[in-house]
Amino acid sequence: MESEFAQKNLFITGATSGIGRATALRFAKAGASVAAVGRNVTELKSLEQDLSDLDVRCVAICADLAGDDAADRALAQAIDALGGIDILVNAAGHISSGTIETTTAEAWDAMLNINLRSVYLLMQKALPSLIERRGNIVNVSSVTGLRAFPGVLAYCVSKAGLDQLTRCAALELAAKGVRVNAVNPGVVITEIHKRGGMNDQDYAKFLEHSKTTHPLGRVGRPEEIAELIAFLASDRASWITGVTYSIDGGRAQTCAR
Repeated sequence: MESEFAQKNLFITGATSGIGRATALRFAKAGASVAAVGRNVTELKSLEQDLSDLDVRCVAICADLAGDDAADRALAQAIDALGGIDILVNAAGHISSGTIETTTAEAWDAMLNINLRSVYLLMQKALPSLIERRGNIVNVSSVTGLRAFPGVLAYCVSKAGLDQLTRCAALELAAKGVRVNAVNPGVVITEIHKRGGMNDQDYAKFLEHSKTTHPLGRVGRPEEIAELIAFLASDRASWITGVTYSIDGGRAQTCAR
């Protein structure tokens, strides 16, 4: 599999940490050229160095995808540097707590903008290159797209919307040779919860509790999610489209607790 993605160009968001970073490195190790998008300049430079060390073409793009024109700028920069896009991975995400009683309109909009609207815009604007090169899309969703969980209302809704976007786009693009799939992780060790406001102590308690809510008895690693993303983006999955694929240690099969 070392050269599985040779001659392929990956465009990936959320590339500076967690699942996005692991995925960028996984594709690069298989020979892909990488356009990596993130907001953290320091982490972006670190990733760029790691990708360069793997002797693959890479372009680091600093962008906040919540802005309407960010997708155009980022895609233009990637296509100019790499020549086109074969694989689009939408791994950027945001989470914050809130119930139907406490979620503000501002918090709702922020969640939907980054987790759903920015993905829709990137998919739409990347299509000319993806169609020309018969590429594919993998969206990073969540177990919360498949199951309801209390206390993270807007996050659940955004991921459920992302799953439906994935399915609808898969049907619409199948005749043009573009596959669209999503992965739905359970709890994975990343920085997303801390960025959403959870402190170190609470996050440690959350991870420990999550061992009891995932039937396999542990939380996931970013590299495990990256492996599934790589499979779905590869020719090994050439007859798979429109799936929302659970990778959650069995979490989606359990009752609420």
